[in-house]
Amino acid sequence: MKYINNRDILDQTLNFALEEYALTHLNINETYLIFYRMTPTVIVGRNQNAVEEVNMDYIRSHKVTVTRRLSGGGAVYNDPGNLSFSFISKDDGDSFNNYRKFTEPVIRALKHMGIDAKLEGRNDLTVDGRKISGNAQFVTHGRIFSHGTLLFDVNLDNVSKALHPDAEKYESKGIKSVRSRVTNIREHLLEDMDIQQFRETLLHYIFEGNSEIPEYHLTDEDWTNIVAIAQHRYRNWDWVYGKSPEFNVRKAHRFPGGRIDIRLDVKKGVIETASIYGDFFGVEDVSDIEKLLVGTKYEQDDVTEKLKTVDVHLYFGKIGLEDLLSVLF
Repeated sequence: MKYINNRDILDQTLNFALEEYALTHLNINETYLIFYRMTPTVIVGRNQNAVEEVNMDYIRSHKVTVTRRLSGGGAVYNDPGNLSFSFISKDDGDSFNNYRKFTEPVIRALKHMGIDAKLEGRNDLTVDGRKISGNAQFVTHGRIFSHGTLLFDVNLDNVSKALHPDAEKYESKGIKSVRSRVTNIREHLLEDMDIQQFRETLLHYIFEGNSEIPEYHLTDEDWTNIVAIAQHRYRNWDWVYGKSPEFNVRKAHRFPGGRIDIRLDVKKGVIETASIYGDFFGVEDVSDIEKLLVGTKYEQDDVTEKLKTVDVHLYFGKIGLEDLLSVLF
């Protein structure tokens, strides 16, 4: 096994691109280990509705990155206090869904640090019944990666703020996340350390005390390809939001100027149908607004630009653009 040093890059789109690159381009017969951290980021599973999993108001106001991973499972919030690991290896036909195989080296290392971690449920590591790690896997062309989080010193208050959208607003065919009781590893250490020391200690025990850890050193050509993958996939709106399963947006609100009820059908992140009801007073036919929204990405900036092309008050009376957007998002 070889360690790939990602230079502690905090851009998760690059880290995922590095992981994918190692999976698809490096020696098929070699096993690799990557650790990565990130700026505040929400990561949704491959088969999830990104909009449904994320509190978009919080994400926008706090400039949290949203991206989608190749593997399945639920949405997670991470920040620089989380250390994720990824084992990339040849698929021997008995690896997919075998989380014990890939988490056991981490569990052993944690035990050396006084952390009695256990693999519980399908794919979680826990301490005293509380989650410290969620894991997921992806297989392609005879290769597999198994990656997981390690909640070392994450701001746990922000987890619920970033991942709790309006549950009544969306009806999705996507896979919904299951929220768990979580805890930080740092609280359970016998001796305190920072996250950099934690990573080095994990490396020491995973590589069984080798004085010199074998590494694969990324070349400039490797990094060029990694950046290209990040641009093509993990920074791409079509991958992050357009990949979302079909879903419906249904929300109503009463303003002083009347009640407005908006219903949207969204497919691949784009509004397919729009219906608007209510007892507001407007001069123009609201069907113009419905037609205007159809074919627009269900993204606040795009919808805002479309609605700025009309005088909203002509259609909704005393209900203005900001009011309308507050219902739509």
